[in-house]
Amino acid sequence: MASITRENRVLVRDQDPAFRLARSDGAIVYDTRGKRYIDFVMGWCVGNFGWGNPALARAARNFRGPDYVYPGYSYEPWIELADLLSSIAPRRGMKCFRATGGSEAVDIALQAAMVHTGRRRFVSLEDSYHGNTLGALSVGASDNRDLIPNLLSGCHKIQPPLDEKALERIERLLKGREVAAFIMEPISINLGVLVPERAFMRELQRLCRAYGTMLIMDEVATGFGRTGTLFATEQLGIQPDMICVAKAITGGYGGLGATLATGPIAKTMETSGNFYSTYGWHPRSTHVAIATIRYIIAHRKWLLSNVSRMSERFRERLSQIHFEYEPELRMRGLAIGVDVHDEEYASQIDERCQSAGLLITTAGSTLMLLPPLNINRRVTEEGLEILADCV
Repeated sequence: MASITRENRVLVRDQDPAFRLARSDGAIVYDTRGKRYIDFVMGWCVGNFGWGNPALARAARNFRGPDYVYPGYSYEPWIELADLLSSIAPRRGMKCFRATGGSEAVDIALQAAMVHTGRRRFVSLEDSYHGNTLGALSVGASDNRDLIPNLLSGCHKIQPPLDEKALERIERLLKGREVAAFIMEPISINLGVLVPERAFMRELQRLCRAYGTMLIMDEVATGFGRTGTLFATEQLGIQPDMICVAKAITGGYGGLGATLATGPIAKTMETSGNFYSTYGWHPRSTHVAIATIRYIIAHRKWLLSNVSRMSERFRERLSQIHFEYEPELRMRGLAIGVDVHDEEYASQIDERCQSAGLLITTAGSTLMLLPPLNINRRVTEEGLEILADCV
């Protein structure tokens, strides 16, 4: 049960007030009492390469750059990081906007779409999550308006499943040529690992291009290898106009996000946009992000191979566990959702696992498992056995 407490004048929202994190190492975390937990959440895809990854830790420890760089100045590592991101992006020649994290990256993309198209409407998936800023909340779940009724107007939601009927609804919305952008996670981790068909995504892209609507892929959670390719977009046969990234880009060592956009969109924003980020690409975070991308490039083949191997093991073992209700297993790489069709039952399993030393989380009635991409077989088996015992 979530609770809100006030400590040292700071409002804190804890999943479990008794669980207080003290330290982390690889796929293991420890609380303040010294209890050990296997981490199958990893900060919701922040720790893709394990907590305390040596390459990232070394970059953070050895940073000798400036304390801060004013956004109006130039800073050579910004150019280096932008070049590195562009080199691994699923669409070549993309330009980067600096952000502090995923929410800001999404807001940049929304603004860029409006500025580039001259339109103000958006389409997204119902019950999706894209961040906590007002723009990101506006294209998220409709019930956000129950608490914040004056979010951006003109935000339409498409209810899954993503099928022929959904495409018909999308086309009806786009036909008026008032929609600036369609935004979604390419594989919707926040919807319990909703995996669209390639044919759906290709037709979605065709419709967006036919009606002059920008296609934004929110890869904040799916980016940097989580789904078995560096970006989930690569699996869907599409070329988005913008891509939002954050989370795993620094492995938790600092806040950093980016909006990648095509050249024409970037040029429009440069001449007509109105964006400024005081802490976007902080020097230390930038230094670690560069180390992260270099780590990915150096270990890409092994990392993605390990994701494939461990994904198969998770699939095999999860299919053997006898849940109270026949589960629906939704997986792509190490983005794993086990829908047990009952929110209370899912919450019970989550609580039992934490007590037994395994951290998982839930999305409605779906158990969410998001282990590090470099997890080894021994820790995988130990975590899966705890889950089986708790079910």
